[in-house]
Amino acid sequence: MNQDKVDQSVTRIFKAVFPDSINHYDTLFGGTAMALMDEVAFITATRYSRQKMVTVSSDRIDFTKPIPAGTIIELVGMVSFVGNTSLKVKVEVFIEQMYSTVREKAITGEFTFVAIDNDKRPVKID
Repeated sequence: MNQDKVDQSVTRIFKAVFPDSINHYDTLFGGTAMALMDEVAFITATRYSRQKMVTVSSDRIDFTKPIPAGTIIELVGMVSFVGNTSLKVKVEVFIEQMYSTVREKAITGEFTFVAIDNDKRPVKID
């Protein structure tokens, strides 16, 4: 694993938790969180490899704190493993209160991607 490429591919995205993405408990819907995490993981994997990447699994997603409506979330993706044709991306989601400096980790997950060619066959990660 190339540490310079890992460092350069770290991806950070911020989102506001608005009413259209919350559940009946007034917290971020888990499916929305997972979709955002997969998107950040995909961007991270692509930035690392600069190849076509596809998600093949979400290894484990731990929801440790609910994310209330009206907060800001930061999603951080970082490559955690590189194999021959696949790599793993760890994604952490942090809650930030809009009007204070309180920040807490809420979700952690890991996603596995495979590099593919134009025929959608696995290829070596450069």
